[in-house]
Order: sequence, then structure tokens, then C-alpha cells
Amino acid sequence: MNQSTLVAFLPAWPPEPGAIFWIALAVVSTGLLGELAFRSFRLPRITGYFLVGLIFGSFGFDLNATALTGSLRWVFDLALSVLLFELGTRVDLRWLRANLWLPATSVAEATATLAAVILLLSLTGADGATAVSVGVILMSTSPAIVMRVVSEFRADGQLTERLMILTAMNTVYSVLGAKLLFGWLHLSDGGNFFAALLLPVYVVLGSGLLGVALAWSIRWVTRHFNLGDDNAVLLLLGMLMLAMALVKLGKFSPLLTPLAAGIVLKNAWARPIVFPRHMGTAGGILVAMLFFATGTAVSLNQLFAGGAIAIALVVVRGGAKLGAISALGLPSGLSMRQSVALGIAMTPVSGVAFALTYDLQAISADLAASVGAIVFSAIALLELIGPLAVEWALVRSGETHG
Repeated sequence: MNQSTLVAFLPAWPPEPGAIFWIALAVVSTGLLGELAFRSFRLPRITGYFLVGLIFGSFGFDLNATALTGSLRWVFDLALSVLLFELGTRVDLRWLRANLWLPATSVAEATATLAAVILLLSLTGADGATAVSVGVILMSTSPAIVMRVVSEFRADGQLTERLMILTAMNTVYSVLGAKLLFGWLHLSDGGNFFAALLLPVYVVLGSGLLGVALAWSIRWVTRHFNLGDDNAVLLLLGMLMLAMALVKLGKFSPLLTPLAAGIVLKNAWARPIVFPRHMGTAGGILVAMLFFATGTAVSLNQLFAGGAIAIALVVVRGGAKLGAISALGLPSGLSMRQSVALGIAMTPVSGVAFALTYDLQAISADLAASVGAIVFSAIALLELIGPLAVEWALVRSGETHG
């Protein structure tokens, strides 16, 4: 064997790690830093997941939030659907009927947030479409962060339940607002009025009906399989995957369908169903990768790129939510202390905002570009401080356990 033949069997120097190496390193780092944040500092694990993504994104392993295409977007939607489904199973519609101040609070805080963001951006010289787009995106509260922190700290109580209900309703408002916005953009480009009007109706009804079908299918599984069995959990996760595939075929909302399925399961049958956390180990991995991916989408440079306007957006948005919830907290049955805690817990923004931003990019690249660094900087700040705000509020209210 000559020297050239021997060299062919030896690694190149310096070695050039491939994509598998970096993905594996990202997974290991995400798990280690998340556990370190939780055990050593009593911080939510997702804070560690996000920070790892932020670091990787700053060193070139970046994921542009407006470029979630193909299988990457599918995985992103699947991970988010797991958490939205869990959120839906915690929403008790009977409570909304019994306490009408609760839906009134939801509408008030969402409307106040939208108006405050639009007003701020209008004062900075932004055009109407940009201001409305940002307002619709930032109106939402992150269901992913809320559900993960609630689950991690085993939170339970009046404030926790209200937080999940308001978060679910905010998701519906943001998706519906985005579809109305897309219809408006279609109309402003010379499109058909009825097509623009029917777009949100089609998406909401189609997503809702598919969610109902998914709920009935999952109910059948829970009646014939033991949810403690790995095969049953795999079947549930497979059904969510199938539903996401049907969502893509029908061009429905990957956010509304799993949320609707969870709400139907919670409210259509008297006997409660206890599902495995995040649909088992596979779902847990998907959730961890969701927060890592959103971290890579906002590198350290983007985190500070928005400057004073991004900080102002965060402050104005938080003030609108806190003010509306505090104003209506007392008549809805909360003390002022609980109302303030609930308002602060509505801080986080994450996966839903990224999904809506991607959809905006698909509709109008020019408008998505005008949203620019300020919006992504605001989203990054809110995703960074959001888990801490939710944890503080739950601990302050005395609803965390263990």
C-alpha cells in the first residue's frame, strides 16, 4: 500500500465537520444548558434552549424565521401543534360562560395591545400595513412558552387556568387577524372582494372542522388504548402528524387545528382525559428543538438591531396587556395582586409569531421586509424575558408545586 492510498483512508486535516456533527452538538448543548438553567438557577429549561439557539445563530448556524420551508416548516408546525393541543385540553369553556368578565378581559387586552402597537409605530412613521401587521403578530401570547413553564413547574390554580384561556384566545385572535390582513392585502392588490372576505372564513371553518375530526379520532384511541402504553402515545403523535399533513393539503391553519382539537376533547365529554406530557419523549424532543430553532432565528446581532423602537414596542405591548387585565381583574374575581401577575404572565412571544411572520412573507415579501429588524428584535426580547415573566407570575401567585 503506497502513501497516497494510505492517505485516502485518513481524515482530512484540518477536519471539516458536516451537518450531522453540528446538529448533534446542538442537541447535546440544548439538553445540557436547559437542565443547568433549571437545576442550578431554577429557571425554565426553555430559557437554556433559547440561549443555545441564540449562540448557535450568532456563529452562523442561523435559521431565518421568514425562510421556514419544506420539511423544516413541517417539523416546526408539528412541535407547535403538540403544545397547542395540550393548551386546548386545559381550556374549560364552561368557565367562560360562567364568568363573562373573563372573555371581556380577553377581548380588552387583545384590542388594547393591537391599538397600542399600531399607535406607536404610526408615531414613528411606519405605514398602515406595517403597523397593523406588527400589531397582529405581537397581539399573541406564546402558547409554547406558557404551556412549557406551566408543565415544568407543575402550576395549577385560578391564575394558571386564566393564563391558559387568555393565551388560547389570543392565538385565535392573531390567526384570524392575520387572515383578515391577508385578505386586505389581496384586495389592495386588485384582488376579488369576495375572495378576500371568504379567506378567513374558509381557514377558520376548515381548521375547526378538521380539529373536531381529530378530537373524535383521539377520543376513540383513548377508549381503546392505554395512554400509558408507548404504542398509544406513538399513535397519538402520528394522528397529529396526519392532521398537520391534511392542514397543508387544505391550506388551513396549523395553529387553530390542534388548538380546536384540544378544546373539543376538554369540553365535549364529561370524563377528563390525562395525556402524556408533550405526547411522550418524541414530543418532548420536538418541543426542545422548537425553542432552539426560534433561538437561531434571532442571533445576538438581531437581538439588539431594533434599538429603542423594539424596546418601546416591548414596553408598550406589556403596558397595554397589564393595564387592560388589571382594570378588569377585580370584577372578574381576581385581586389586584393576581391581576398584575396575570398581566405580566402574558408577556412571552414565540412560535406563533414566527409562524405568522412566515405566512406574511409568503403573501407579501415587501411588507415582510418592511417589518424588518425592529419586529424580530422585539420578538427576541419577548422570548428571552417571557419565560422568566411567566415563572415569576406563577411563583408570586403561589401556584407552582415542586
